[in-house]
Amino acid sequence: MIPFAETLGELLAFRARENAAKTVYRFLPDGERESHSLTFARLDLEVRALASRLAEHAAPGERALILAPGSADFIRAFLACQYAGVIAVPIFPPMPFDARRGTSNLRAIAQDCAPGVVLFAGPDGYERFIRDNSPELAALTWIGADEADEGRTGFSPVPADPAGISFLQYTSGSTASPKGVMVSHRALLAQERLLHEIGDFSQDSVIVSWLPLFHDMGLIGNVLLALYAGCEAVLMPPLTFVQQPVRWLRAISAYRATVSGGPNFAYELCVRRVPEQDRQGLDLSSLRVAFNGAEPVRASTLEAFTAAYAPHGFDARALYPCYGLAEVTLMATGSPSGAAPSRWTCTSTRCRRAGWSPAAITASSAPAVQAHGAGWRSWTRRRASRYGPATWARSGSPGPT
Repeated sequence: MIPFAETLGELLAFRARENAAKTVYRFLPDGERESHSLTFARLDLEVRALASRLAEHAAPGERALILAPGSADFIRAFLACQYAGVIAVPIFPPMPFDARRGTSNLRAIAQDCAPGVVLFAGPDGYERFIRDNSPELAALTWIGADEADEGRTGFSPVPADPAGISFLQYTSGSTASPKGVMVSHRALLAQERLLHEIGDFSQDSVIVSWLPLFHDMGLIGNVLLALYAGCEAVLMPPLTFVQQPVRWLRAISAYRATVSGGPNFAYELCVRRVPEQDRQGLDLSSLRVAFNGAEPVRASTLEAFTAAYAPHGFDARALYPCYGLAEVTLMATGSPSGAAPSRWTCTSTRCRRAGWSPAAITASSAPAVQAHGAGWRSWTRRRASRYGPATWARSGSPGPT
């Protein structure tokens, strides 16, 4: 059932009513063993309890930073903001503790969005490290995102304007100061509807993801998509995948995932760092969509992955190159699922004449380049506008100039 909802809070309440007993999230904190799961009904209760505490310290429209490395804590905090009418600001958790650049970005974001609250969960010493290295945050109200008070589950969600801001999606800050994109409820649900349609989702779909939740691909394309579709998402921390890429493949196999994916490097790691003996017993035949985005998609990678895992049930038609950016909420281009990626050979001369000169061409004497398409422009319309502080852009706009 496609939900009728105009805000993320309405969506969660809808699922809690209509799909109360269905599991929506499963958590693999070590990448292998399931620690616990949440039904839509249980998720709703935990979110209401945290939203009740949040509403005591932040008024609707104020900002709340989310610093929660754990998937369950992050989801609870993010959705509590939606129920409380508070604008969520997901932040990359500065890890390890001596990551000075991480605290530098965090401080820049705090200065930019002027939050009133920090929703926090983390290992021992984590809060003290953040407070000691981020004076902008030390004076704020800190609320534990890992605490659910059963006596507060009767909280009534604050009505939200569909055109209002659901959350701020900040850029990484790798090339300049982090910049915030304002994602409205309307734009967010339009994106979920688009992903639902092109991915042919149903309540029987299963998503497996290791992607970071503070990033739009992990948050919008996995966690919130499961909420919209009424299906199940199996989540593991990014580090567990990087340490042992086979964990991702084993989770896909064990949970019979229909949708999963990541940047191109993830597929490269599965080819280079998963030896043949570790591939034994894998069954990837359930995958209908294996999306590849967030960085250049390489034809050689897709071919190598297919060659390595076709013997384990992987169907090349599941490969799904796509392109997106925060300024359009998530996905900018993609194709209906189920068709193998388009591929063409472009000579270096023709590429340059067309104005397409990637570093791989300009820096080498290669006569041609093999390329895969990332689909056509997504058909969801979005209004472009300049809005808010100079470092913020409305989702769908080209961003600050």
